[in-house]
Amino acid sequence: MSERSVLVHADAQELAEAAAARLLARLADAQAARGSADVVLTGGRVAAAVYRAVLADPARDAVDWSRVDLWWGDERFLPAGDPDRNETQARAALLDALPLDPARVHPMPPSDGPDGSDPELAATRYAGELARTAPDSTGLPRFDVLLLGVGEDGHVASVFPGHPVAAETRPVSAVRNSPKPPPVRTTLTLPAINTATEVWLIAAGPDKAEAVGAALSGSAELPAAAVHGVSRTLWLLDRAAAAQAPQSSSR
Repeated sequence: MSERSVLVHADAQELAEAAAARLLARLADAQAARGSADVVLTGGRVAAAVYRAVLADPARDAVDWSRVDLWWGDERFLPAGDPDRNETQARAALLDALPLDPARVHPMPPSDGPDGSDPELAATRYAGELARTAPDSTGLPRFDVLLLGVGEDGHVASVFPGHPVAAETRPVSAVRNSPKPPPVRTTLTLPAINTATEVWLIAAGPDKAEAVGAALSGSAELPAAAVHGVSRTLWLLDRAAAAQAPQSSSR
């Protein structure tokens, strides 16, 4: 049974710094246990703040970055280097400054990549890359930490409420007609997300309060309510995002 914890921080900056410190400690622990670590990155304003806080934290040197595999939970299906891609954001905020092994950085394919403008082929390609590093027959790596933002509508990654991808069982899916632009994306699906050892949902600001409160109350319509880590599900919030969280959850 996955343990659920809800940690509330004073503001978005404190949240970013605490999440960064926690992430560095988790990666170091994973490397101590099995020699390497796998983390799934997300996008958005709060994620960018977390990545900048990782870079500013002296504890980043406790992680052997050459033995970290980096994955993405979803991506906007746009050309490589487009500023709206989550990969571009992560590289600018953090990755370009780290001594990473390029072979262990696994961005989702861009729209000008080997699959051209076909997001279905891009999703299949990414599923194949995941499978190539899987330690067993699951077809997925052992994700130590999977980071997720929470949308105002309760979406996570590019799994939106009521969208057909919410019922997808393949590990990676193309997303067409996304209710949030751009309309074409690729994403890990809920079954793939739920294989992670720890899933961290990170949200800040009053615009997230309603979705956070509904998800923590178990609203069946919201993808954010349907995700959980194998060992732990951690909600990292600021006070504004936690304003409508059930009292029994918020601590």
